[in-house]
Amino acid sequence: MDFDLTPEQAMIRDTVRAFAQEVVAPGAAERDETGEMPFAIMRQMGAMGLFGIPFPEEVGGSGGDTVSYALAVEEIGRVDASLGLGYAAHVSLGCAPLALFGTPAQQQRYLLPAIRGDYLAAFGLTEPEAGSDAGSTRTRAERVEGGFVLTGTKVFITNAGHAGYIVTTARYGGGRGISAFIVPAGVAGLQVVCAYKKLGMRSSETCEVRLDGVRVDEDHLLGQPGQGFAQFLAVLDGGRISIGALGVGVAQAALDAALAYAAERRQFGRRIADFEAIQFKLADMALEVELARTMVLKAAWLKDQHRPFGTEAAMAKLFASEAAVRAALQAIQIHGGNGYMRDFPVERYLRDAKLLEIGEGTSEIQRLVIARRLLERLPT
Repeated sequence: MDFDLTPEQAMIRDTVRAFAQEVVAPGAAERDETGEMPFAIMRQMGAMGLFGIPFPEEVGGSGGDTVSYALAVEEIGRVDASLGLGYAAHVSLGCAPLALFGTPAQQQRYLLPAIRGDYLAAFGLTEPEAGSDAGSTRTRAERVEGGFVLTGTKVFITNAGHAGYIVTTARYGGGRGISAFIVPAGVAGLQVVCAYKKLGMRSSETCEVRLDGVRVDEDHLLGQPGQGFAQFLAVLDGGRISIGALGVGVAQAALDAALAYAAERRQFGRRIADFEAIQFKLADMALEVELARTMVLKAAWLKDQHRPFGTEAAMAKLFASEAAVRAALQAIQIHGGNGYMRDFPVERYLRDAKLLEIGEGTSEIQRLVIARRLLERLPT
């Protein structure tokens, strides 16, 4: 087993780390206060080729390396989890459906501009009555001459306000009765409202998407009718790797902040880093960061090898997201009263980390996914 990164992977990690420190980090705290989504930075990331990292060259990507992509998400999330979430959602949820299931014409028209960073892409899955139970989708599609008419509401949709298209699931077709459609921005009947007031991830754009008789042409069906359920399961498997990577980034940021503060803060005439109680906390944080990162990279490596990775992706997402919350809590505790104040970043890390236990499948859903796949291996 070789745990070393390739020279190319190390170069991508280091390049993104430098970009994150120089461009992303300086405004992260202010954006958390204002809630402003940094679309200009996202476009820079597209110009740098960061959106194409996990996709093959034939669809406009740079080779299809999920390990490098996970490293990039971690580095962005380490300084600004909101931007890391926007990045992960754009690539893993917005672009991936077209990369996996789109026709060459659909990819040329919609995917290539999204990978370049001309606009963002969004995935319209969650509904008011269909969260963890995404199969209960109520948005419906009706076939009409030359296309389809979509009616329904999607909630908690990342990047929808700056999306050039939204991949939208709706009731239509055989199988589980769900199909996916490409809904272009600006089409008649589409309304996007980005007005949620959130605990964390404040500068990540989160929107409600309303479809009031939205008409799309027939060639905007993604794949075959009735394949939408299987499609979104495949998309979410890949997306969990990116959310796991984002969790590693937040956990690493919490550890970095706790180490720096413990080395500087003095009580009873000594650095608090010299007290065993603080050392134990730091050791536990470092342990969980390393375990989470290893699990995320294993899932990413399996995907790159075209081997089954869904169970490992669920494990990575589950452990890394919960490790991020624990790391943020410990960092606040090490900071004491200062950790509760907005003058220090650790309270933001906690607010941001909590979303990772909820989005792209709650911790409870991840445990169900893991358990069911374990049980599938048992003899009947």
